[in-house]
Amino acid sequence: MSRPVITLLGDSITAGYGLGAHEALPVRLQAALAERGLDAEVVGAGVSGDAVRDGLARMGRSVPARTTLCVVALGANDLMQAVPPDRIRSDLDAIVTRLLARPTTVLLCGMRAPPWVGAYAHAFDVVFPAVAKAHGVAFYPFLLEGVALNPLLNLADRIHPNGRGIEIIAQRLAPMVMAEMNAGSRTRP
Repeated sequence: MSRPVITLLGDSITAGYGLGAHEALPVRLQAALAERGLDAEVVGAGVSGDAVRDGLARMGRSVPARTTLCVVALGANDLMQAVPPDRIRSDLDAIVTRLLARPTTVLLCGMRAPPWVGAYAHAFDVVFPAVAKAHGVAFYPFLLEGVALNPLLNLADRIHPNGRGIEIIAQRLAPMVMAEMNAGSRTRP
């Protein structure tokens, strides 16, 4: 039996911006899953600077056909560019729809706007859980939970997680990935 493939469709956070290859989220998540007894191949499909629309445009070539579970981790660049929330929702909806049609199990990771961005924050924040609920897919509320805005866990730019920050993300994300892999294995032939 071949190893299951978990693909991280994302941006610079999943691409490992500013980090050594051994510190990148795909490598750290694969290690965290192995610690929990899941021997899976974690594929990094993160491109620095990508917004949700960019992920949609490249998902056909970036997410291998053999992907069992796709972790969709986009949205930070949309936030920084103040992309209209209705466009983000439409693009996320298209990503999830295409993945489910393969069929691939989907875990959608949310992103949260800081409160100082005003009314946009609420409109942005509700997009991710709404898309997950509409498609009945698993939802991880905030990819950067416990890491965002912490200077000890981010690079000097105060945006991208450092190696310690990525390790926290991997350890927090791993149980949900495990749960989805277990749930998906019960529904696949």
